[in-house]
Amino acid sequence: QVQLVESGGGLVQAGGSLRLSCAASGRPVSNYAMGWFRQAPGKEREFVAAIRRTAGSTYYADSVKGRFTISRDNAKNTMYLQMNALKPEDTAVYYCAATTGQISVRSYDYDYWGQGTQVTVSS
Repeated sequence: QVQLVESGGGLVQAGGSLRLSCAASGRPVSNYAMGWFRQAPGKEREFVAAIRRTAGSTYYADSVKGRFTISRDNAKNTMYLQMNALKPEDTAVYYCAATTGQISVRSYDYDYWGQGTQVTVSS
């Protein structure tokens, strides 16, 4: 099975940028469709973005469309989330996830999860 480790979170002012990374080990990440989810305190985990195995089609939540970009480098076994124009409402723990199935916006379709990385956006 694949193991996932997120990095790149931190504290940033509103309008700033962060780049999250999700490093995979144990299996080639090219075997999986992958996604980013986030969970704010007191809220349910929500979909952020997803990408197909071969970095073709991507999907975004309406709340991040035009500001966030998901990408992957299968040669480096890593997925990324470039986050620009950050807003305080983007504050959450961000999780990367992988699925052997088709690309999905539903968290329950994903089989493997990282431990999460905190993103805090100050106003």
